[in-house]
Amino acid sequence: MPDRIQIVHLVRQYAPSVGGLEDAVANLCKHLADMPDLRVRVVTLDRLFSDPERVLPRAATVDGIPVARIPWHGSTRYPLALSVLKPLEQADLVHVHAIDFFFDYMAWTKPIHRLPLVASTHGGFFHTEFAARAKKAYFETVTRASCKAYHTICASSENDAATFGRIAPKKTIAIENGVNVTKWADAGSPEATRTLIFIGRWSSNKRVPLLIDLIAALRAGGPDWRLILAGVPDAETEESLAAHARERGVAAAVEIHVKPDDAALKGLLGRAGYIASASAYEGFGLTIVEGLSAGLLPVVSPLAPFVKLVDALGDGVVLDPADMTASAAAVEAAFRRHAEDFPARRAAAMALAARYAWPGVAQRFREVYDRALARRRRAR
Repeated sequence: MPDRIQIVHLVRQYAPSVGGLEDAVANLCKHLADMPDLRVRVVTLDRLFSDPERVLPRAATVDGIPVARIPWHGSTRYPLALSVLKPLEQADLVHVHAIDFFFDYMAWTKPIHRLPLVASTHGGFFHTEFAARAKKAYFETVTRASCKAYHTICASSENDAATFGRIAPKKTIAIENGVNVTKWADAGSPEATRTLIFIGRWSSNKRVPLLIDLIAALRAGGPDWRLILAGVPDAETEESLAAHARERGVAAAVEIHVKPDDAALKGLLGRAGYIASASAYEGFGLTIVEGLSAGLLPVVSPLAPFVKLVDALGDGVVLDPADMTASAAAVEAAFRRHAEDFPARRAAAMALAARYAWPGVAQRFREVYDRALARRRRAR
């Protein structure tokens, strides 16, 4: 049997870290590893951003995928890891995830390693307004120059494709993140219910307090609406969210669950009818699609990835973050419609989610790898 092609995935955080980026890389690796002519490895940092004092083992196997971890220093916004080239010595191709130090450093050192490079954008670095002008300047100069070293820039959403298409038009293609549609399949409430659930990190761009404001506006018209917040503390904590709920007079209607395990999360999903997000920025909207796979209907902010899903489903509510009274009226009206034929509507949500299943997405990445490797062979 000929030697298998070795694909190395380079990502700043990986298991045991938990997040959308880590989940996307893990699922892609899992499905690529099922291809008999590929070997898949992950190279990542040896300390978690959430627990920087803990040093993880240099080598591990996570769900069957070999993982090499390297030291780093500096800021979590741009962690420096100059030893990254060493664990890439046996690679045939490197897939860089996210636009950060790894993205730039692999471009700058290409004359040394001479490996084909592919990148996935995962929203770039425009998730928040922090240093917005500096980010834009960096993107237009350093990121533009780094893109030249890559065979393909795989935009993780149509929004990313438009952004990166401005600086690398001939290299950018859209491959939206896959979704593990079996994880929460059919886990939502089988009956219409006035319960929303938010799942994810409580970072500033997620604007979780706005969902508490929405519940306050909804309960002004009736006492049945409830909100479940399940996720990982960040800019917002369990205490800050509970305080906000008390200030809005809806403490009894807001449940806060910190890092629920899979079994607990499935139980929470089983009580919900809607997957909600008031986020100010999303590269893709992974948890919304996962919510659809559970049979939940979307209640989301007016971001392009969210609106695309609502339009494709032909159902759901797009919130007006500046007018929660009007948003609440729209959600209540939607519930009254949904209550009439909820089984059909949740079936449509699950069918839409199935379009994002990982096997097809992994095959698209495989085709990108094949083109990049073919170009390398021609160049020799």
